[in-house]
Amino acid sequence: MECKRAVIFANGILPDLAAARGRLRQGDTIVAADGGLHYIQALGLKPDVLIGDLDSVSAADLQGLEGSNVAILRYPREKDETDLELALDWCVRQGFCAILVVGALGGRLDQTLGNLFLLTWMRLAGIDVRLDDGLEEVLAITAAVTLYGLPGETVSLLPVQGPARGITTTGLRYPLKGETLWPERTRGISNELLEEQASISLEQGCLLCIHTRKRSPLISQ
Repeated sequence: MECKRAVIFANGILPDLAAARGRLRQGDTIVAADGGLHYIQALGLKPDVLIGDLDSVSAADLQGLEGSNVAILRYPREKDETDLELALDWCVRQGFCAILVVGALGGRLDQTLGNLFLLTWMRLAGIDVRLDDGLEEVLAITAAVTLYGLPGETVSLLPVQGPARGITTTGLRYPLKGETLWPERTRGISNELLEEQASISLEQGCLLCIHTRKRSPLISQ
């Protein structure tokens, strides 16, 4: 069965807009989480879906989408979820097996932390979800992943929701061999890619993996 991927544009900071185009693949479903619509428009594209309370979308923006087959899912401003959470939930219900979130890092610290913690949401279990602003890529690891980059780039592993146990890595300067990282300690910060590919696995717990690039290619992988 072919893996369907959604690309969500959030309304955070996107330091390299031009590079985002190179990250897109043919056949991606483009989702605008409220004000993320502006990034999509700046790329000369239209979303397949616009979702959120739309407090960052003007009447002119909405008018420009009329008759363009864009699904508009509008929610009340007073709601329990952020626009990004609504967009992720929609993607889960549509059966996507991979989700790339662009523009979800930087800006307000509370929003950024909330976006990072969304990676640990149980509804996303089994789905490859990554936040990527072109400079940094963030993903949650609960089993095993392969990471792609350039030698010398920084990889930090931060346990969340308690200690992460049985961590094994290959392709990193400071290897871990069945070891434990603790959330109140900083041992997992500032590791380094030795090759263009690294593997990270663990037996128990959850790791936030933060991959900081030397440059911001956002090359399609």
